Amino acid sequence: MAAISVLSSSIFRQSAPSPSLPFPSTPSTAIPSRQFPPEPSVHATLTSPSVTKFKSHRLSLSSSTAQLLEKQRTFLSKQQIQQPHFDTNLPSDIPPSHEAQILYHNCIELLRLSVRCSDVGLGKAVHASILKFEEDSYLSNALITAYLRLGLVFDADGVFTGMPAPDVVSYTALISFFAKSCYELEAVELFFRMRESGIEPNEFSFVALLTACSRIGDLGLGFQVHSLIIKLGYLCSTYVVNALMGLYSKCRCLEDAFELFDKMPERDITSWNTVIAGMVGQLMYESAFELFYAMQKIHQLRADHFTLSSILNACADCSASMEGREIHAYALKIGLESNLSVNNALITFYTNCRDLKDVEILFDRMPVKDVFSWTSMITAYMEFGMVDLAIEMFSRMPERNSVSYNAILAGLSQNDEGSQVLHLFCRMIVEGVELTDFTLTSVVAASSLLSEKRVSEQIHGFVIKFGVGLNAFIEAALLDMLTRCGRMSDAQKMFCRRQYKMSSANWASMICGFARNGQPEEALSLFCNAHREETMIVDEVILTAALGICGTLGFCEMGRQIHCRVVKSGFLYDIGVGNAIVSMYSKCCDIEDAKKAFGLMPSRNIVSWNGLIAGHLLHRQGDEALAVWSKLETESLNPDSITFVLIISSFRHTKLNLVNDCRKLFLSMKMTYNIEPTSDHYASFVSVLASWGFLEEAENSIANMPIEPVISVWQALLNGCRIHRNSTVGKRTVRHILSMEPQDPSSFILMSNIYSASCRWHCSETMRAEMRRKGFRKLPARSWLVHESRIHAFYARDKSHLEFKDIKSGLEILIIECQRAGYVPDTSFVLHEVEEGQKPDFLFHHSAKLAVTYGILMARAGRPVRVSKNIILCGDCHNFLKHVSVVTKKEICVRDTSGFHCSPTANAHVKITGNVFSIKFNGWLDIILAHAMFMYLMEFHYHRGSKY
Repeated sequence: MAAISVLSSSIFRQSAPSPSLPFPSTPSTAIPSRQFPPEPSVHATLTSPSVTKFKSHRLSLSSSTAQLLEKQRTFLSKQQIQQPHFDTNLPSDIPPSHEAQILYHNCIELLRLSVRCSDVGLGKAVHASILKFEEDSYLSNALITAYLRLGLVFDADGVFTGMPAPDVVSYTALISFFAKSCYELEAVELFFRMRESGIEPNEFSFVALLTACSRIGDLGLGFQVHSLIIKLGYLCSTYVVNALMGLYSKCRCLEDAFELFDKMPERDITSWNTVIAGMVGQLMYESAFELFYAMQKIHQLRADHFTLSSILNACADCSASMEGREIHAYALKIGLESNLSVNNALITFYTNCRDLKDVEILFDRMPVKDVFSWTSMITAYMEFGMVDLAIEMFSRMPERNSVSYNAILAGLSQNDEGSQVLHLFCRMIVEGVELTDFTLTSVVAASSLLSEKRVSEQIHGFVIKFGVGLNAFIEAALLDMLTRCGRMSDAQKMFCRRQYKMSSANWASMICGFARNGQPEEALSLFCNAHREETMIVDEVILTAALGICGTLGFCEMGRQIHCRVVKSGFLYDIGVGNAIVSMYSKCCDIEDAKKAFGLMPSRNIVSWNGLIAGHLLHRQGDEALAVWSKLETESLNPDSITFVLIISSFRHTKLNLVNDCRKLFLSMKMTYNIEPTSDHYASFVSVLASWGFLEEAENSIANMPIEPVISVWQALLNGCRIHRNSTVGKRTVRHILSMEPQDPSSFILMSNIYSASCRWHCSETMRAEMRRKGFRKLPARSWLVHESRIHAFYARDKSHLEFKDIKSGLEILIIECQRAGYVPDTSFVLHEVEEGQKPDFLFHHSAKLAVTYGILMARAGRPVRVSKNIILCGDCHNFLKHVSVVTKKEICVRDTSGFHCSPTANAHVKITGNVFSIKFNGWLDIILAHAMFMYLMEFHYHRGSKY
């Protein structure tokens, strides 16, 4: 659409020949339409090198208007310039005397001079001289035109109002100015006034009116104007038909534009440009290419810079690399290689084709650069992630405007540089740069990246004070910011106020916001209610979000229903939706269906392969993940940074020790795949070394890192020390962690837990207080279980469940039976300052234990118990659930943030005085009966004096 707007303005500038000012060439009764006043361009003359010459010449003249005219007459006579025959060219009411002809001619020339030099005083002086003449519509029209080009709208209106009989040129001059100066409604009203006064519009009046209709997008009025054009017989005018096609193209009525184009008796280059730009705006790239090639076969026509700019925009949008390079060669052939607009379009094209070298060469060779050229280079560097070069380019710009600032703000936000965005935004306010909706959208997005509640409140207040809170784009960005900064209550208020006017993006922000803030059940409820009430448009973004939530909750049944909706709606061909389906099945403990969904995808990208590898990693299937990696290497896709994080982590879960292969892969990242290892890669590599017992090598790898290690790298080593019970390396690792400055919530939690584990409660509370001060939040531990299409959520020590009494009674029985089976509570996992006797009670009421107990209570015979957890399962819960699986003979599957913890079913045997009773635990009733049987047998043998 940008191409249409740029081209439409150029079309109307080309619609008719436009001399600087009307010149007396025919009688006023028949002023030719070619004298239609052009678009004001005062500012374009301000920097002209001839301004100084004009000003010096003007200053040499007398301040008296009469003397000025006399000197001009003397100058002409001295130069012995042959005077034209004014007798046939002047309006009929001008006396045919030689002196009058010269004065009349000089007034016109001086008005032109005042416009070229932007000299308001000279223009008004000429106006004063014109008042001495008898009333003349031609001079009045020239005055109106001059005043409009000087920006003196009220003076132009005064001249117009003072005219006893304004003609069509007078009206058209004002209509054209209003139409091009954001006063479209005034232009339409003035056109109707002209019609009411009995003056018939000419072709240029229609061009001006259609310009106003195009700018306000009033298609209904455009149809009426079209009918009037047919009635008055102006449909044969190329200028009028071009303007009509521009209106229909902007209003997305391309069929009407094509029909006009086909029926045009004569087409000029503007006609072709209008239709090509309309096709590009409607993403009809193939049709635009075909029309361009057809135009080249016409010998009388040659593409201009507007044509090439539109076609290059099409090449950039559809990544037509070969066609774009052909257009570049064609521009060189016809001599447009130095044209500014063509070069700017080429920069955008090569940026979209990911060819930075050609972009830099093109920019360096440009003879003339404007603000758009510099801004395009900033955008190009940001697209390639070269933030420093983009900032340097911004600092080198000879002049900057709001568009330049917006480009660098958007680029910094795109590259996760939220702090720099806010810093530059403050600088814009200090310098008084114009703030637009695009500016505020980027700033709000940067606040979302920082996820700091205090900053988000300040930005939110500024946006409301600025008065654009109801803008759709800013509102969507604000809603996303509120959800990312944990302000869900404010987000719900904003959403509820305009729920039925929210776009699909707003619904997606709200659904993802609930999921992001540890409320996936509320997110799924919002999706289901909106879908049932048909209050939102279910698109690929909404479906992707809903599938992700089903994966988080392990709600496979709902996920399958959404999968069916995807197939029915035709979104299966969307790669993002397909990736979400694969991820959903993987998280729902159904890796086989995930593999089937992956195999049925019509097209795949690197994210698709990463999703399948991550699914195997969740199920701790390292060998299968490496098999997928082997297949990926045979594809034409290049692995990205995330791929290597996943593949390196896969070596932790292989059946054989493949550490040597992991080392080779890690070292080949830079050499073979040109991917620089980051902290995430080092953390994965250290976790592999530590898991297989190479603790000292892992510690040395951290010491030799070319970048500063973050807490996650040391945490990976600490986890290996825990597995292999190496306290020596573990103590050194803890010292490193405690000496570092935490930067994110997970780092604060880790350090707080380390302090708690060593009983340094004061330090632990200090860390948590610092978290609260910085606005970081720790989501409380939660576990979810789906039963009969209902989601049941549990917190630690949660008493809010409706069946809590039954859950508590069942948990007590399970604890007793598990202790008899060998379970011993590990109170080291209690990270609270409580008495030693209270620690087991804290352990026994973890959310995972409560959820599993409820699952056993409600599960049918032969059905596994599946629980999802939002943090890593603690060691005591892992041990407890293993014993529960043995005691109840139930398959228990818990998925936490590290993957699945599945306890296979086992036979439960109870030996009593040599007799073996095989007890099958197929539900809550069986547990109660088994417990009663144990109590009965124990009491029976006790009274008999036998030993149990």
